[in-house]
Amino acid sequence: MLAANPTNYAKLGKLSSAEALAAALYILDEKKMATEIMDKFKWGHTFLELNSNLLEDYANAETKEQIEQLEKEYFQQLA
Repeated sequence: MLAANPTNYAKLGKLSSAEALAAALYILDEKKMATEIMDKFKWGHTFLELNSNLLEDYANAETKEQIEQLEKEYFQQLA
C-alpha cells in the first residue's frame, strides 16, 4: 500500500502504525473503525483514498492465491 503520512507520502510499504492498523481493520471488514482512526489525522482520508481499490480487493480476497495474484497485479515492480 502507499503511505499518505507526510514523512513517507506515496512510498510503497512505508506505512505509519496508524495506516497499517487502519488497513488491517478495513480488510477485516471494520471499515468504520478504520475510518475513525484515520479521521484523527489531517492526511488520514488520503490514505484510504490512495489505497481504496487495493483495500477493497484485499477485503474481497478469500484465498492465499487470490492475495498473491493481487500483489502481482498491483506491485509488478516487486515481482
